[in-house]
Amino acid sequence: MQLRAERTFYLIGFVLLAVAPWLVSPYNLSLLGRFLAYAIVALGLVLVWGEAGILSLGQGLFFGLGGYVLAMYLKLVNLAPGDLPDFMQWSGISHLPAWWAIFRNPVIATLGVAAVPAAVAAAFAWLVFHRRVGTVYFALITQAMVLAFVTLLSSEQGYTGGFNGLTDFHTLYGLSLDSQSVQNGLYWATVAALAASFIGLKWLTGSHFGKLLRALSDSENRVRFLGYDSMPYKTIAFVIGAALAGIGGAFFTLQAGVISPAGIGVVSSIEMVVWVAVGGRRSLAGAIVGTLVVNFAQEMVSNAFPNVWPFAIGLMFILVVTLLPSGLGGLFRPEALAALRARLRRLSGAAGLIPMADDPGRDMRGVK
Repeated sequence: MQLRAERTFYLIGFVLLAVAPWLVSPYNLSLLGRFLAYAIVALGLVLVWGEAGILSLGQGLFFGLGGYVLAMYLKLVNLAPGDLPDFMQWSGISHLPAWWAIFRNPVIATLGVAAVPAAVAAAFAWLVFHRRVGTVYFALITQAMVLAFVTLLSSEQGYTGGFNGLTDFHTLYGLSLDSQSVQNGLYWATVAALAASFIGLKWLTGSHFGKLLRALSDSENRVRFLGYDSMPYKTIAFVIGAALAGIGGAFFTLQAGVISPAGIGVVSSIEMVVWVAVGGRRSLAGAIVGTLVVNFAQEMVSNAFPNVWPFAIGLMFILVVTLLPSGLGGLFRPEALAALRARLRRLSGAAGLIPMADDPGRDMRGVK
């Protein structure tokens, strides 16, 4: 009965997302499309962080790789052979680099959106997990890696567009990106990719593979003692998370019309972790809800009070960690609600607002 209710809830949610083009303005639809692209990244983080216990602070790297791969195709698609993108001409580049030319092919570019981040993640994970690098050190290494990537993008103006990134896209597979019908189609493609990612990860986390990931998160040494090699499982989880981040980056690039170092740096990577923490790092549905809630809140607060948002997101993170360790997704569990009430009761009692259940003088409180 509970399983059927959950499936009904998920179905209603995705149906509402699918009919959004008829319910919201084009501007809000564009915002929703970008945030749903972010949600694909968040789903990958649920697998990596929530299930496998691997805290990655560098998902912006894979998000950026997916976005730049597609952006390279979009910049080349309308150019005649021998012509160069505008920013290369301004920088004095005389010929198109081979690693750019390969993405002129739409099939290679489309596959590369997920394949390039996955390949980079596989190489990195094998090196790191092979040496059994701990969680804290892994988080710091991934953060340093995304910082190095952003520095490289910003410094190579002639090949990457520099700090401004890549923009001014006009067509995708022969379709005009200026058409509202094409924009609606891109939105529906984003919803479809999100739904497919959700269903795929729901199945994966419920499989034997998912159970092993949770066991590794709880006690990796015990799993090794039982005869399992943890490295392949953690590597596969990390690669899947990177591939999803690349797909999210590609859809974001199409929805926003730009990809730049400013949107994929250290701060953006940390914000991705905050989305998942707010939604619930072990809840796929919660990660989607958390991503939408945080980003729409940022949009509203930043427009009204630009300097307040960093403090607002910090306060939101503190409240979630303190009161809702399972995130918004935990609110749908009866035991989580009971734990929340207990925490609120303890906090109120500590502040002297209500008598504590174990206070022997609770009946005399306020009596002189």
